[in-house]
Amino acid sequence: MLAQAHGEPQNSDSFRKLCCGCVRKLSARKAKKKKSVFWGIEVAETLRWHGWELGKEMIKHLILKNVHEKTQKLSYRCPSTRFFFTVFPQPITLSPGMSLTLPIIFRPTEKREYEDSIYFKKAEGEFSVTLRATLPCPWLSFPAAVQLPICAVHNVTETTFPVRNIGDCVTVFAWETPSPFYVIPDCGMLNPGAECVVKVVFQPKVAAVYDVAATCWFGGEEKQKRTIQLKALAKYPYLRVRVTEEESEGVQPGKFRDVLCFGSVPVGTTAEKCVEILNMSVVDAPCRIERAKDPLLQDHVFSCDVSHGVVPAKGKLVLCIRFQPQTVGEHSTDYFTIVSAGCLLQTVLKVVGLCKGPLVSLHQYSVDFDWINLGESLMQTLKISNISDVSAYYQFDIDGRGSVFSLDRPCGVLEGTTTLALKVTFRPTHPISYHRRVVCLVHHQEPMYVDFFGTCHSDTDKPAILQARHLSWYRTNMVRGLTFYPPDILSAMLKDGKLQMDEKGALMLPPEIPQDKPPNEYLEANSMTEYFYDGVSSDLALFPPHVSVSHREYDFGCCVPLHKVEPLPLCVTNHTKGKITVVWTPNDSSAFQVNPKICDIPPLKSSAFRVLFQPTQLNSLYAAQLEGFAFYKVLRHYSNIEEDATICPSWCLTVSLRAHTYEAEREHFIPQYILDVPKTFPPVAPNTDTYCSMLLLNTGNSLITFSVNQAACPSVLLKPRSGHVIPGGHQIFFLSTHPVNTVSQQHVLPLQLNSCPGYTKEIALQSSGESLLLLLEDDGNLYFKPVHIGTSSTRMYTIKNCTRLPMVFTWKIHQSDSKILSVSPTSGILQPCEAMAQAWTFSPDKETKYLLRAMVFVRRKSPDPMSPKSVRYALRIVGEGVLGTIRAQKEHLDLGNVLVGDLQSCSIVLLNDGICSLKYVLSVEQRITRPCDPEEVLSDPLALELEHSRGTIPARSKAFVRITVRPARRLHYTWSIKYAICTPTATDLASAREEQQPLCCIVATGIYPTICIADACSAGSASGISKLHLWRLFSLDTLNEYLDRDPAPSELTYRVPTRHRHDFIGTDHLPVLLKVSYGHEILLNFSGVTVEQDQCYIHFASTKHLFTPIAIGTSHPPIQIYELYNGGSVPVTFEVQLDNIVRIQEENFQHPVFVCLTPRGEILPGTTGHIEWIFSPLEAGTYLVDVPIHILGGESALITFQGVGYDPNTVEESATSSEVLPSSDFSGSTKLTVPGQAATLSHHRICLGNIPEGTKASRLVFLNSISESKAVVFAWRISTCKDKRVLEIAPESGVVQPGESIPCFITLRPSGSASFYSINLVCEVYIQESLVQYKRDLQEWEREKERQAVEFTITDKDLGSKKKPKSSAGRSSDSAETENLPESPAVIRKYKTLPPIKNHSTPDLPAGHFQRRLLLDKEASRVWVKPDPPKPILLHLGVTARSYSIEDFFSDFTAEFPKCFLSRPFSDQPLENKFVDGSRDRDMMDMDPKWLSLAAASKQELQIVTDTLTGVIRGLLENTQFHDAVRRTLDEPIPYFSQFHCEESVELQDRRQCSTVPSRVPASPDLCPEKDGERKEMRQETSPNNDLLESWERMRETLHHEQLREQELMSRQPAFGNLVELVLENTLQNILIEASRGEVVLTARPRVIALPPSPFRRVTNPAPPPSRA
Repeated sequence: MLAQAHGEPQNSDSFRKLCCGCVRKLSARKAKKKKSVFWGIEVAETLRWHGWELGKEMIKHLILKNVHEKTQKLSYRCPSTRFFFTVFPQPITLSPGMSLTLPIIFRPTEKREYEDSIYFKKAEGEFSVTLRATLPCPWLSFPAAVQLPICAVHNVTETTFPVRNIGDCVTVFAWETPSPFYVIPDCGMLNPGAECVVKVVFQPKVAAVYDVAATCWFGGEEKQKRTIQLKALAKYPYLRVRVTEEESEGVQPGKFRDVLCFGSVPVGTTAEKCVEILNMSVVDAPCRIERAKDPLLQDHVFSCDVSHGVVPAKGKLVLCIRFQPQTVGEHSTDYFTIVSAGCLLQTVLKVVGLCKGPLVSLHQYSVDFDWINLGESLMQTLKISNISDVSAYYQFDIDGRGSVFSLDRPCGVLEGTTTLALKVTFRPTHPISYHRRVVCLVHHQEPMYVDFFGTCHSDTDKPAILQARHLSWYRTNMVRGLTFYPPDILSAMLKDGKLQMDEKGALMLPPEIPQDKPPNEYLEANSMTEYFYDGVSSDLALFPPHVSVSHREYDFGCCVPLHKVEPLPLCVTNHTKGKITVVWTPNDSSAFQVNPKICDIPPLKSSAFRVLFQPTQLNSLYAAQLEGFAFYKVLRHYSNIEEDATICPSWCLTVSLRAHTYEAEREHFIPQYILDVPKTFPPVAPNTDTYCSMLLLNTGNSLITFSVNQAACPSVLLKPRSGHVIPGGHQIFFLSTHPVNTVSQQHVLPLQLNSCPGYTKEIALQSSGESLLLLLEDDGNLYFKPVHIGTSSTRMYTIKNCTRLPMVFTWKIHQSDSKILSVSPTSGILQPCEAMAQAWTFSPDKETKYLLRAMVFVRRKSPDPMSPKSVRYALRIVGEGVLGTIRAQKEHLDLGNVLVGDLQSCSIVLLNDGICSLKYVLSVEQRITRPCDPEEVLSDPLALELEHSRGTIPARSKAFVRITVRPARRLHYTWSIKYAICTPTATDLASAREEQQPLCCIVATGIYPTICIADACSAGSASGISKLHLWRLFSLDTLNEYLDRDPAPSELTYRVPTRHRHDFIGTDHLPVLLKVSYGHEILLNFSGVTVEQDQCYIHFASTKHLFTPIAIGTSHPPIQIYELYNGGSVPVTFEVQLDNIVRIQEENFQHPVFVCLTPRGEILPGTTGHIEWIFSPLEAGTYLVDVPIHILGGESALITFQGVGYDPNTVEESATSSEVLPSSDFSGSTKLTVPGQAATLSHHRICLGNIPEGTKASRLVFLNSISESKAVVFAWRISTCKDKRVLEIAPESGVVQPGESIPCFITLRPSGSASFYSINLVCEVYIQESLVQYKRDLQEWEREKERQAVEFTITDKDLGSKKKPKSSAGRSSDSAETENLPESPAVIRKYKTLPPIKNHSTPDLPAGHFQRRLLLDKEASRVWVKPDPPKPILLHLGVTARSYSIEDFFSDFTAEFPKCFLSRPFSDQPLENKFVDGSRDRDMMDMDPKWLSLAAASKQELQIVTDTLTGVIRGLLENTQFHDAVRRTLDEPIPYFSQFHCEESVELQDRRQCSTVPSRVPASPDLCPEKDGERKEMRQETSPNNDLLESWERMRETLHHEQLREQELMSRQPAFGNLVELVLENTLQNILIEASRGEVVLTARPRVIALPPSPFRRVTNPAPPPSRA
């Protein structure tokens, strides 16, 4: 619940409940009324009344403010209802910035809502302010939808949104939210205007798209609800662990993929490495890091501080893992599991490491000082080395202050891979033989022993010199039990034969029988065993002691006062059978002394000594080690020794003493030390000793004494148990325990320092025995999926060593199952706590189910006699052998055409419908079915490649095999793909061929890339070049011939773009290598010429021109054309020199072989000019003539014209005269467009073929608009007057809307002489809007030009002068100069005029755009430039044809002649050919007035007359009433004036008309005679003697034949023929236009409608009546 006042919580409980939400009041700025500005008046849009009561008036003020810079006037109308009213309306005037307050009174009469408006009126318009009174109601405002951030499954995301109480009363709200959303707070209370922030929490359990509606209930007694859409997206996270390569180096394959290897790490140190947890998903992924729950790992050497974290989306989390090994030589393995939220995904990280320690060794294990005299000293060197890179703490257990042997550095630190030379000093105090076996303790390594021995001589006593061989003999004799006898007894026994000497010189008892076992030999004991089994630290000893001391360690305790210290009784026992002498090494500087110094002890007796402690100061610590030597007394002089083998070294006796003199009230020195002790003993098998070392470092400046109460922890042996550590020194301890079982034991050893109970350190260690324990995955069960018979299936199976000791495993499989079941590896070593994944292979040989067993034996890596030999575990294997097949989803696959040398890829789908996975191997067989050279094809590689030829398809699955086809030749390929199931005996293709099964068939056809040049267009300065001329300039026919050939194998693939640029004057050559991909390689030589801007230049494509071959004897040889292209920018005049032509004519008997019809002419820039020639051969052969063509102002050229005359009787007609077009034909649609091109032609070239004179040929061409938004205007342009006479275009101009196509009909009417036609039609295309803009700008410019022509300006200077104004009459609108406007005193203008007019071309401006540019000069006036017309896009259409005379056409193309219509409107020649040139028939026109009128008529007038007559004749032919009137006229009686009619003249006229019928319509030979007979018969039948009925029938028959004759005559008239042809032409054109627009479908099938049969037979053509003779 939320508080009602100021958003404060009502109590602490409710505040805690809504701690995630907050409530706030809306600020004054937010509560401010919304205002608007109407024509400079600022006013509120709405005036509201809240909290009103009945019977009371409420007044609100409406403020109007003038925010304009001018005074505002307005008026208003009162509200229309009686509930709102204000003061009486009056005009309002508001000055700038002023406000007016208008009171509005609200007077309610009932409890409901009210609404009205007050209207304000200004000159600009009217606006209103809404007046609204509302009832108090609760209403909450919050967004309609909330989008939460993307979230991982089992993660949480949240967002907030505001909830505002925009009502008038306090409201309570409560939320109903579906899972997995919930809101905080879920309920509460809001005061009016208060706002609460609600938090939405999204916690999905499933990955999905969530779009749910949450409902908010609010209100008082009547609850209302509003919903909000909660949208969110949940995705599953995906985490992976990545270990860098060097950190994972050395990891064995086949185990865990994510393995972090620390390598070898020094003992006691900490190594740290990092791994990356990668988030492959797009959501943040929370995770936790867990260690494997293994109770055996009591001391974790691997640690990680991070236990949980969030991996960002597409990011990573760095995880640092530390390795701190404690046991040297131990392999450590541990596992960390990265668990995502909800335990959806678990990733295991394996960490391994090896602990390495120091490797310290002595260069020699004995130091021989030979002998010296008493009072002397001798020093020897002892080297100690550490071959490891780990530092080593070492300590020799000897007190140099009280010993005859001393070392300069008895303890220290030996760095890695170093050698230290120690100085050992021998200072004897008595003339005896000395021997002391000193132990060298090394931390984290087993101890080492070294023997120090030497002999001291005095003047009186000279013992035998002790040497190294004596020590060896002594140890052998000790093993054989002979050292308890003194040397004299041994010598006597040796003499008596009771002892013998072996081959090494040692003593031995004689064997009782020869077959007895050999004597015992001394074997070097383990150093750790020798160190602990001394008979003192433990009850066990390797050998019984010869001499023993009652106390090896003694603590005097507190010795205060100093003079009352009691001595320590010390007893020394002789266990030998000879008298011994005990000599104590004196140390005068020590507070501890022994009495007596020397004492003899009889055999098997003891002697008492006293240890005196004489402290010198209070509050001090004392510690020392007493050293004594016991030896056989007989050894005092060498003369007592008879046999060298009987010499026995002395025995060293040591006693460790300590004491302190601290007074009771004094505190002991606080020890400053570092103690390095492990937490656990190294793992061992049960009933096996385990050892570890401990290091105590004295970091203080005072002595530290230590003692361990062995009785407090009897299960652990510690040595030394007491002693002292000098300042800066250290003490190495060794601990041993003997675990009897696998139960973990806790050991606590109290270590007391400085003889103070308060300075006792408890050392806690754990130990346990490790038995053989192997964990098998899945409780010892291994299940295989069904396997195909003859194949094998491999599955990984994990075994784990659950102990802290390495173990060796070995698998045993029954011999009968060895062919079916196998495992790899079969044996190996499992490191402590390591899991190993093994590969098991199941290979069934028959279709059945299998239940198999396998045994695994495990043992210790180095077996101990006390541990069990081995332990075995059983594994249960279940599998099944089945049969299966593979099939292809498509058995036949056609790849179609594939480029030779190129590749095409596709996939074939292999299906496995069985219950077992199948391993397959694929093979391909290739067949070729087109003609080829077998030897060459054999050397080609296989044209089909498989992405992989072998693989595995799981059960009930499919696999995709990617194939690549690369044909090497233009052949048809067929590939058969077969498969075979992989078996252990057939793993490759060769061994599996016998078992291959067909799979699918693939076919393809190899082709070469064949390209051809289909289109070429010109732009820029070359836009005037026609298609045909451009085709010839680039020799595209020759290029297409090369491209059509097969490429050579060495031709490669490139793309070469080309361009020409006119930057430098001269001829440029560019060789370009055109390489088609896997096709041709053609060298193209591009050449271009650049000339000066005003230089005359004609481009001659070649210096040789070939005329079309002409048959000899041709009466009308055709006119042929030679083209000249003006590539410059100025018109060019050419002249043909005819001297050589005249010479050829003279050589051919004055026969004009070559005739130039246009020896002189002019060619406009960018256009092509034609020189007309007539080649008329006199005889069959080749004619050549060199003709100079001179260019006025330019370079001339010598062109060789060649013509061939042939005999038409010997040469095929099709190869000569009928040829119109060259081999190339690019009449297809547009392939290329230039920038800015808005329309295209459907054809670039049309060929009209061979045409006789007097006919016409038409073609349809479409002009297509390719612009999507702009209309274009087109206009056809014909270059020459001759072309205009023979060529018609309809329509010649027009407008094409966007996307529209306009049909254009091209009609050729050849006239005059036979000729070759090659006409270049140009269609100029403009953008319509650019033309409209140009015309508008031009009209504006012309109006301004006219205005400026009569306008002048009078200035003050001109008023005072007498000068006359300049005349402007001579100004021309086309002048290129700029003149000042004329000045006149007659007119004075207030404003300045526009800039003067000037014609100025602006070549820089883009075509079609008009710009007004002000040319500014210091003393020149402004200039208004005349607009330039837009530049059109030129579309070229080539029209080619050849015209013949009628006689030649009929003789050469007899079969084609009936298809032609000879159009003769008025005479045998067309009007254009006869009357365009008036000089030819001027005389005839002067004689006949009708010809004069026709000649004066224009072409349009002639067409109008033709169309009018056509319409009249058509109407008469189709009008049935006209036909009836004609019949009635014929039935009337013959009038009187008909008797003057001459029948002969009529018949003669009929005959003449019959003779004028054109040749293409054959006339009936008996038509006229038959009519004569009919007339005769008619005259006979008209006699008054015939019957009336018979006369009537004769009359009808006569009228019928007369009608037929008239129709026949009419049909043979030229006018009728022209009419019919025009009708058909228009009909066909209309059909084509409708088909192009989609109104008619020409390819639609005709529909046949069958009508029912008529019951009555109707005669349509009655038989004519029988004729009479």
